[in-house]
Amino acid sequence: MKKFSFFITVLTCSWLFALLACSARIAPINVDADGIALKGYDPVAYFTVGHPVKGQKEFQYEWQGGIWLFASREHLAMFQESPEKYAPQYGGY
Repeated sequence: MKKFSFFITVLTCSWLFALLACSARIAPINVDADGIALKGYDPVAYFTVGHPVKGQKEFQYEWQGGIWLFASREHLAMFQESPEKYAPQYGGY
């Protein structure tokens, strides 16, 4: 009986570890009802101008399940080149 109990414990722990590892790879993005990330603010602007700037729908990019808006074509290109650099930590939560 002890061997069976140990086996179940190891199996359960392995399953939980695999589940956590898979969920850690895909961080959910905080989006509104329309799928817009960061409430429509340009994530690159925080780095380039130092304050929040509303993005425009003409400069949008879909990434990680969210629609990201940008204030300019230049900011859009910067984000496309390196989204991890500009996206907020923890999916914007």
